[in-house]
Amino acid sequence: MADTAAHGGPDHPGARQQSPGARTPPTRPLALVTGATGYIGGRLVPELLDAGYAVRALARTPQKLRDHPWAGRTEIYRGDITDVASVRGALDGVDTAYYLVHALGTGATFEETDRRAARIFADEARAAGIRRLVYLGGLTPPGVPQDRLSPHLRSRAEVADLLLASGVPTAVLRAAVIIGSGSVSFEMLRYLTERLPVMITPSWVSTRIQPIAVRDVLRYLVGSATLPDDVSRAFDIGGPDVLTYRDMMQRYARVAGLARRFIVPVPVLTPGLSSHWVGLVTPVPGSLARPLAESLRHEVVCREHDLARYVPDPPGHPLPLDDALALALRRIREAKVATRWSNAAVPGAPAEPLPTDPDWAGGSLYTDRRRRLVDAGPEALWNVVEGIGGEHGWYSFPAAWAVRGLLDRLVGGVGLRRGRRDAARLRAGDSLDFWRVEEIVPGRLLRLRAEMRLPGLAWLELTVGRDARGRTVYGQRALFHPHGLAGHAYWRAVAPFHAAVFGGMARNIAHAAEKSPAVR
Repeated sequence: MADTAAHGGPDHPGARQQSPGARTPPTRPLALVTGATGYIGGRLVPELLDAGYAVRALARTPQKLRDHPWAGRTEIYRGDITDVASVRGALDGVDTAYYLVHALGTGATFEETDRRAARIFADEARAAGIRRLVYLGGLTPPGVPQDRLSPHLRSRAEVADLLLASGVPTAVLRAAVIIGSGSVSFEMLRYLTERLPVMITPSWVSTRIQPIAVRDVLRYLVGSATLPDDVSRAFDIGGPDVLTYRDMMQRYARVAGLARRFIVPVPVLTPGLSSHWVGLVTPVPGSLARPLAESLRHEVVCREHDLARYVPDPPGHPLPLDDALALALRRIREAKVATRWSNAAVPGAPAEPLPTDPDWAGGSLYTDRRRRLVDAGPEALWNVVEGIGGEHGWYSFPAAWAVRGLLDRLVGGVGLRRGRRDAARLRAGDSLDFWRVEEIVPGRLLRLRAEMRLPGLAWLELTVGRDARGRTVYGQRALFHPHGLAGHAYWRAVAPFHAAVFGGMARNIAHAAEKSPAVR
């Protein structure tokens, strides 16, 4: 899933952030990666670095890239893909530009947002004299007019046309379902298959699809930078298997060691009902599930494999589906998931940082504070703090948290099922159930920003420290900035439960640290 860099952040665009020693040597070609905080962009950057490119990563919120292992070797450029000035600055001196952003799920106007961003990027790329554009789009069915495609596929096709018409040599790579640890397609497949041994499914489970492993997508993206200047066209990319979504679920069950699934497709589940079904069973929120479900109505099979003439396939590639599934599952078991679909910003989620002024924006800022002495060392306490969420839960009233997550999903939110990228370690920008890591200072501070549907902005801050007597202290702060009367009413309605929820959370986190193996 690509980064939805469609809305401006609080910082001015065009600011460059570069680690000492990361300055680009003039002898290395410079590649710009847009959507670097997204699933594909976050994996493409290290592949380009390893291939000998200097990389500039365009991000609306550069802090999300700070903790990536490749951040110190990359120039980070703060910018918005819909802002002409920041796009112009980001393209300065660039040889190859990767366009990996889209506004999928941002609302009814996402097609117009995609259209405007693509036009800006195409115009500025031509003016900057970029040698090559590379775009990862969607595979479309032959013979189906664009106006009959799903909005998701239609927008991808339109963006491809705009970039191809830019006058800059452009490679459009068109993929169907991308299989890799943490990809939105893999997560949908995984949760549907694991949780439903018997299922009544929409008719699109009988549609033929040609999936592709994420490592092959990355290989094609890197190789496309070296295409001859006279090559400007779309290429279909896919794996060696062509099968239905129902067959994909059965193949996943076999690779994962599960019993064969009993699947009954019915024609009555509309895209809207399909998205609710996917949203209830999988971590994918309805805002993303609906366009994906609509796209699966169309047969998406490659009609050519011409890219292999320029980017030859090594032995064993493209990966067969079973190998791609096994590799993705192994990465999950080994906690080596580099990026996840939820890396990208959630459409409609707040992006404002924690206010430092109690009277921020002239409004209210409600606060719930907790503090506890802990009979354990700071390291033991921090291990519990950094491991919060996901399978470890939130250390108070699991049923209440589950109900809150379910209610969030029913109103189109992300709910609790996103879990964690890594079971033990967090980094800035990670999604964490219905929170996102806004700031992390190892051993001291974890600040989470809420991405559930709320009539306001909310943060949860967990701290580890020592008091004047050297005792370990756990600090906890919940903050809420209400929007309008509904926000104030919401806080007053839930305030009576804070002693139980937040008080229990602080108490149980302290107890977990005191019982940890590090203490014993």
